[in-house]
Amino acid sequence: MKLGKHIFGVGAMTGISRIFGFIRDMLIARVLGAGRLSDIFLAAFKLPNLFRDLLGEGALSAIFIPMYTDSKRDESFARNVFSWLMIVLLGITILFEIFMPLVIWGLAPGFDATPGKMEMTVLISRIMFVYVIFICGAAFLSAILNAFSRFLLASFMPVLLNIMLICALLFAMAFGSTHILYLMACTVVLSGVIQFGVLWQRIRRKHFGLYLVRPRWTPGISCMFRRFGVSIIGSGFYQITIIIGTLVASFQSGAVSWLYYSDRIVQLPFAMIGLAVGTVLMSSISNALSDGNYRSVYIQQNSTLRRSMMLILPCVAGLVVLAEPIIRCLFEYGAWTAESTHSVALAIQIQAFVLPAMLLSQIYSKTLYASQDVKTPVSTSVVSLAIAAGLYLLLFPFIGYLAIPVGVVISGYTKACLLWRACRRRELVHHDGRTVRSVVAFGLLATILGMFLSLFLVPGIFVLLVLIAGYGALYLPVAYIIDRRI
Repeated sequence: MKLGKHIFGVGAMTGISRIFGFIRDMLIARVLGAGRLSDIFLAAFKLPNLFRDLLGEGALSAIFIPMYTDSKRDESFARNVFSWLMIVLLGITILFEIFMPLVIWGLAPGFDATPGKMEMTVLISRIMFVYVIFICGAAFLSAILNAFSRFLLASFMPVLLNIMLICALLFAMAFGSTHILYLMACTVVLSGVIQFGVLWQRIRRKHFGLYLVRPRWTPGISCMFRRFGVSIIGSGFYQITIIIGTLVASFQSGAVSWLYYSDRIVQLPFAMIGLAVGTVLMSSISNALSDGNYRSVYIQQNSTLRRSMMLILPCVAGLVVLAEPIIRCLFEYGAWTAESTHSVALAIQIQAFVLPAMLLSQIYSKTLYASQDVKTPVSTSVVSLAIAAGLYLLLFPFIGYLAIPVGVVISGYTKACLLWRACRRRELVHHDGRTVRSVVAFGLLATILGMFLSLFLVPGIFVLLVLIAGYGALYLPVAYIIDRRI
């Protein structure tokens, strides 16, 4: 498998999706404003997104792909899993459709204070929740394609959702719509149907016999649901930690918004590099472990680590040096103040240092998942996230909202160390001397060029783009030579 090619392809699609996501958010703010309509849409959209995170995408792939690979890609096993998944999703959807008023009241009790707001949120949520069936089904189809090293189409699917929502919003801006919430809710559901249909057709063209069957309760299904349950517990704990961070930050005026925007900026390079690495490595290491080829596992890990660190380390240096100009050029308009720019930049400068740890955690956790060890990644996540929550509460009285990025960095490296120890104990990881030397050299090169970058003034976005392009033009060729020669 050509890891570099696949990582670049998935990373590019993820980056495109994030760009369209920024455009979508800007249009939502323009069309819906920051009041009743936006509150209703964002609250309703939160539910299917939560289930997509818990039941689909990463969690489903991490559990299914190693078991599927270990079964030598048994089509009957895939059909049985698919049938069970559809039954579970249908049951969840029916329950939520029935109890949606209670669910929305639990999520947004304050909506009751505005006449009609709660009722409209319930109605929009009922329409939009149908999306869960199709998007989680699409995640399963993506996992099958990933198991055959077909990554590009699956990674394009999130782009489709953003493009369709942008089109709906542009339609509302051009022609006006008194039913904009209904239009957007139906667009979300339609995007799920299209994503599912496109992936289904791609699998059929590969002559893969996937269809619904009468589900059978087998030892493999029992094992998969057990592992899936453990994974969901870990994801649920992550959501709780996010809520704790938001609650803590809410005691400082403006802090919730500052942290939201800083996290959006820091997550962009990780989404393009780290998530792409995890997606591709999951399949390739599963195949190697299924064949008992540990040497191939080590080669893939070291090659992936060198190439991904070569890209992520200059992002760290660039964010530390250019955080304030980036935020000023992107957001300092209208009601946005210089104080907000400075506050967001400080959070970015701290949180950027967690990027290498997040990348390492991706490599180690995907290796453990590929070995069909679900408990260790979840238990390390619980420990690291508990440390993060504790640091939020402990440091907030002293450094305010900056306690959250500090907690993120410390807990991030804690998680990476725990995962590395678990992999090393089971002889699932071995970093050779070339990899260690290369990573150190990349770090030094990024730091030196970052210090040089800090000497320039950035009066506007044109100069910012020129500096970023120049930084990349100087760094990448030298880093490539280091990777080849060291």
